[in-house]
Amino acid sequence: MLPDLSDTIAAVATPPGVGGVGVVRLSGPRALELAARFWRGRDPRQSPGGRFWHGWLVDERGEKIDEALLLVFHAPRSYTGEDVAELQTHGSPAVLRKLLGQLLAAGARAAAPGEFTLRAYLNGRLDLAQAESVLALVEAEGETARRQAMRGLTRELSRRIGAINQSLLDLLAHIQALLDYPEEGVEPHQARKTISGALAAIDHLLATAPAGRVVRSGARLALVGAPNAGKSSLLNALLGYERALVHHQPGTTRDYLEAPLEIEGVPLVAVDTAGVRQTSDPVEAAGVEKALATAAAADLILYLADVSAPLPTPPDLPWERTIKVASKADLELAWESDEYLPVSARSGAGIAELKNLIKDRLLAGAEEGEVWVTSERHRRALEETRGFLEEALYAPEDLMGMSLEAASRSLAAITGVDVGEEVIARVFANFCVGK
Repeated sequence: MLPDLSDTIAAVATPPGVGGVGVVRLSGPRALELAARFWRGRDPRQSPGGRFWHGWLVDERGEKIDEALLLVFHAPRSYTGEDVAELQTHGSPAVLRKLLGQLLAAGARAAAPGEFTLRAYLNGRLDLAQAESVLALVEAEGETARRQAMRGLTRELSRRIGAINQSLLDLLAHIQALLDYPEEGVEPHQARKTISGALAAIDHLLATAPAGRVVRSGARLALVGAPNAGKSSLLNALLGYERALVHHQPGTTRDYLEAPLEIEGVPLVAVDTAGVRQTSDPVEAAGVEKALATAAAADLILYLADVSAPLPTPPDLPWERTIKVASKADLELAWESDEYLPVSARSGAGIAELKNLIKDRLLAGAEEGEVWVTSERHRRALEETRGFLEEALYAPEDLMGMSLEAASRSLAAITGVDVGEEVIARVFANFCVGK
């Protein structure tokens, strides 16, 4: 169920725990009235919007709760499109609980997760794609994810979707005119050219979806190779600190070891696996089996071969998502191959090139300066739109209309035009309280 916009909602907008500053946010028709009830300072109802005021917070008995700042916004010039008051206190959980409790007892309702952003959407301050970008920005762990979230928040994606949809609506109008007024001599529109153009634009967006998934959710990078191939040393070099145990004796790693890192703005979990070789040791054999399973499930694999030792027979790996690395490149070479990138964890040679190659492989199909599809909901809507456009492309011109209307509806759902409550509820289900 969508919220009742006649309610005034309140929530702590800062993360749980002790901090330097805590924020309680109010939004709704009584927001300024309720803030004034517990505020001793300039009356928020008479205050200009967008300015801070210093004062004191008190309880229902007039006892001081905390020294604070008050930030006021008047509808419709606020995040939610409603009257909004933000009370900024010291970041004490006790202060925040006390203040929120007073506001709820005075008539505010506890905000549901994401309800402030939901109200922004319902009041026309954000479209649905922008609202999803708010969550993406809050959750962004890497620089690339942050940039893509900002592109969505600034309506770059919405404008792209809107331009495609407008071309479909214009085509529908031409087709309808042709069907309704054939005697008027309406010129037949270049329907199939328009549909092909829309398909190309959608395919361009869909090509960015794998990269979008990586920057939004992260990727798994598996390091695979024979014992003593330098996997743990390379992991430490990529991380910039010593995470894995390094020893000259082969077989040091018998189970996998994970470590989070960011490479060129892309969040990753790097997995150092056991050395892959034939062995009669049941413990080591189990490690080898797990190493190959880890590689099979990874988004990208680094296969390491020690360039100072004879080139081993590679294991069975999915080579289409594998980068071949000639490790220990600072030592005397026992072999050379153009298929392998020379890297030295000790000297750092080749590390920068390897990081760039990892980024390029994970983000293949997406250009940094353009908007990407980072939402699974958007990807599904684009795929659905594409299916309807394929139907329209091969239909007779007088029967294109139904498929074009369906394609337009699927595309418009991305920005929240004519979507049901169930879709809206799913979008906001993962938001935190206070946002």
